[in-house]
Amino acid sequence: MVRIPTLSFDRGTLILHPPPKGKAWVDYATWDDRVEKFRIKAIDYRSLVEALQNENVNFIDEAKAFVSLELVSSLAMEPYPHQTEALTAWKHAGRQGVVVLPTAAGKTYLAQLAIASTPRSTLIVVPTLDLMHQWYAQLLAAFPDAEVGLLGGGARDKSPLLVATYDSAAIHAEALGNRYALLIFDECHHLPTDFNRAIAEYAIAPYRLGLTATPERSDGKHSDLNYLIGTEVYRQTVAELAGKALAKHEVVQIKVQLSQYERDRYNELIRLRNAFLQQANIKLGNLKGWQLFVQASARSTAGRKAMLAHREAKAIALGTDGKLQVLSNLLAQHYPERTLIFTADNATVYRISQELLIPAITHQTPIKERHNILTRFRAGEYRALVASHVLNEGVDVPAASVAIILSGTGSAREYIQRLGRVLRRGTDGEKLALLYEVVAEDTSEEGTSVRRRGLENEPQRRKGRRGEEKGGLFAAESSGLYRVDNDKEDR
Repeated sequence: MVRIPTLSFDRGTLILHPPPKGKAWVDYATWDDRVEKFRIKAIDYRSLVEALQNENVNFIDEAKAFVSLELVSSLAMEPYPHQTEALTAWKHAGRQGVVVLPTAAGKTYLAQLAIASTPRSTLIVVPTLDLMHQWYAQLLAAFPDAEVGLLGGGARDKSPLLVATYDSAAIHAEALGNRYALLIFDECHHLPTDFNRAIAEYAIAPYRLGLTATPERSDGKHSDLNYLIGTEVYRQTVAELAGKALAKHEVVQIKVQLSQYERDRYNELIRLRNAFLQQANIKLGNLKGWQLFVQASARSTAGRKAMLAHREAKAIALGTDGKLQVLSNLLAQHYPERTLIFTADNATVYRISQELLIPAITHQTPIKERHNILTRFRAGEYRALVASHVLNEGVDVPAASVAIILSGTGSAREYIQRLGRVLRRGTDGEKLALLYEVVAEDTSEEGTSVRRRGLENEPQRRKGRRGEEKGGLFAAESSGLYRVDNDKEDR
């Protein structure tokens, strides 16, 4: 009697035994001497199943443990045109791919639309505990009858709708791998690290959605998103959504001159640093040059002095007294508008907090205190708030209309995230958001400003493909467990 091949899930991989007829499966399989069976990457599940189906191979699928959901959606808000376009583009790409939208453009609501139109057990992965709790609350509101759970921060639920941090999802990737049909990666630029990528690689999920404002990574690993999630299917920029889904905004750069003492000291420090770099034949124009500088600074006294000079010069540019004067003027000018102040370091945060009596949030701020500060800011009790990097990502502050960047990195992602903190539309639709960038003139900060604003003139968005949705077993019109019923598509 001929045994029917069986596909099973084994700790983040697939086992296919006995070997089926045909050749399509061979490209995915590797022989494992330990179990004397063929093993296949979990991420290749969809491609493998479609290949077997195309060759009419009869097999038993014991790998999948995901289920259909009866979701009663309470999504009453009419989607913006860009959200509808993005959802359509994602569906046409076989419900796999990355959507690039600026902060405050409604990526979470787009994800809820994707869940409603793909009613299967779903895992949502987010970078922070703050975001995890925000997603949890929003999913409960969107799907009041669904069982929603958490994985992270001490919670270890096993719900069909599960929100997890990247850290927790990666730790439990082997156990989660076959339980969810749809994976949603919020801030998906976090995924292509050596640790986090296991979430995608150990999962058989046939449907995948990545969300981010800036997918590009300095290490170039953003290209791995094509394999881990799918290709970029839709993109819109801040400029294209301004006055529509986002508030109209203006970016104003203010240049501040160093005092004579600061200028003399800055120039001396830069001279000392550059002399060492020239002697060591190191150029700081790229990441490799910086790495060489760090390595060289650990090998000699001269290198150590050069690094200390670099850091002191940077501190002078970031924290010049002239910036605090400009800050005071801007706060007075825009009072009582709610204002967010961003710096690159905690020392400046605490200095501003102490001298101007402004509530501060850093990574050292206890969770309850942080929650209390944000609550009072939203309510209007606090009119200004100063932070370093903790408000860049995963914090909802819709009440703010003015952002002031006193210092920051050259990261375009950080710049877009900080701008996004003030881009949510007002209730009357007439809100004008202002972003002030305060830069020390004739210092390295000017180059940093140019780098972080490098995406301002990015190419026009690449909209998703139109036409019919990708065919095959996992297309919307297919039958069986993988089918997405048309009557649930847009409810």
